[in-house]
Amino acid sequence: MATRTLAKAPKTKAVKRSGTKNPLAPERVAAILEILRKTYPGVVCALHHRSAWELTVATILSAQCTDVRVNLVTPALFKAFPTPKAMAAASLPELEELIRTTGFFRNKAKSIQGAARVVVEEFGGKVPQTMEEILRLPGVARKTGNVVLGSWFKIGVGVVVDTHVMRISRRLELTRETSPEKVERDLMKILPQDRWIDFSHEVIHHGRQVCVARKPRCVDCTLEKLCNSSDKTWSSH
Repeated sequence: MATRTLAKAPKTKAVKRSGTKNPLAPERVAAILEILRKTYPGVVCALHHRSAWELTVATILSAQCTDVRVNLVTPALFKAFPTPKAMAAASLPELEELIRTTGFFRNKAKSIQGAARVVVEEFGGKVPQTMEEILRLPGVARKTGNVVLGSWFKIGVGVVVDTHVMRISRRLELTRETSPEKVERDLMKILPQDRWIDFSHEVIHHGRQVCVARKPRCVDCTLEKLCNSSDKTWSSH
């Protein structure tokens, strides 16, 4: 009996975008900034806070946790311990119970209590206003320092680099780096200093609403025409 040979289906070639010819061209960077500004006017930090201290604590709690969850936890935390002095005197089990749902709650409880003690003992109960000093608080790295200095004090000494800023900056080819510190360094080189604070807020909102990690909503993206990311889900060019 003759055997039939099944024809092989032709292989489909994955289309990979070639990237932007000159991604760091000043006019391209300016266009990205202008689109972000118009898309997210008046955007602010998503963490609820009434003081520099509350923002410091909320940002420490936001590590590996959503801002929505942090905003659910902080009202009871600040009602129980409204000042750095009160939080410094709290017991760790009390703090742990109040922040349990933010994850890594034992380490975070130690950090916020340690930060409270340093604020009280070294800075007279007030959050310091320089990066060098704020980095002395337990649990505070450059990201938290930039959030507090930028959002509360309006001091732009750096760029907040969270997962959204990291992802979108790489997709837009503004950096090729993979560590927050190096991404921040690259962004500080190409962004005007007076846009460092708002850029992060705008990109974070964009990352939550449109340029999500999986299956970005490129069809709804105001930056789509300037983007040549290899994982685009839709393209007009």
